[in-house]
Amino acid sequence: MNKNQNWLYEITPKNGLLDLNLKEVWRYRDLLFLFVKRDIVTVYKQTVLGPLWYLLEPLFTTVVFTLIFNNVANVSTGDTPSFLFNMSGIIVWGYFKSCLISTSTSFSSNAGIFSKVYFPRLIAPLTSITSNLFKFGIQLFIFSAFYVYYLLTGTNLHVKAIILLFPFMIILMGLLGLGLGLIISALVTKYRDMRILVNFGLQLLMYLSAVMYPISFFKEKMPEYSWIVEYNPLAGIIEMSRYLLFATDGYQFDIKLFITTIGLIFSLLFIGVIVFNRSEKNFIDTV
Repeated sequence: MNKNQNWLYEITPKNGLLDLNLKEVWRYRDLLFLFVKRDIVTVYKQTVLGPLWYLLEPLFTTVVFTLIFNNVANVSTGDTPSFLFNMSGIIVWGYFKSCLISTSTSFSSNAGIFSKVYFPRLIAPLTSITSNLFKFGIQLFIFSAFYVYYLLTGTNLHVKAIILLFPFMIILMGLLGLGLGLIISALVTKYRDMRILVNFGLQLLMYLSAVMYPISFFKEKMPEYSWIVEYNPLAGIIEMSRYLLFATDGYQFDIKLFITTIGLIFSLLFIGVIVFNRSEKNFIDTV
């Protein structure tokens, strides 16, 4: 073989923990779209209702949350209708939950492909984040329908231009799910029972993420433990999402909460990238 031969592409081992080689990821963007299509199709395969499941899940959960937390426990949502308040938190939280679970199992669920074909391993978690946007879009549709209904019935909701920043909150939620998922993926690869712990932990985390109550309500009832919610980036994103969506007098822009949330998200993403790059070098020997 001629040593001076110029290759079109050259595959070399990564030299640094932060060596993402994003140019290569962009070059494999067609594979990313193919994996996204695969994930969407396989979810609906051999199902009766198909995408309707994504509509029924947040709808029934919202009804239950409204009955228990607002009608029984008397959790106040201010001027915002409790049904709309709960649904907004549920769909935003649901996107994070889906991203985290699918990203955390990206190594084990794609082990067969990883062991046979080369492509940038970061494609797998990016596929999870992208494909889950389809599910979120369906749930956002039903939320928008109820939002318009409440507007037409004279509910005190003020649609302002800041609502256009709502997609930015979803991007932050996806990045948070990606960062935590990359960290957990290394543990799940080595310890399979971590999947059980992740599912259990998510159930507990939901109650600390302001999904079914405003942060102000938590501060009022338990001021000594308010820091648990204030420094939870999930609670920050959900609270800011409600501020953008409803813009009623009961919500205020908390710049401190926003900056803290941004800092925690990118810190977790930075750590997740380091852990992922370190794990992908020898994960195939562990799976």
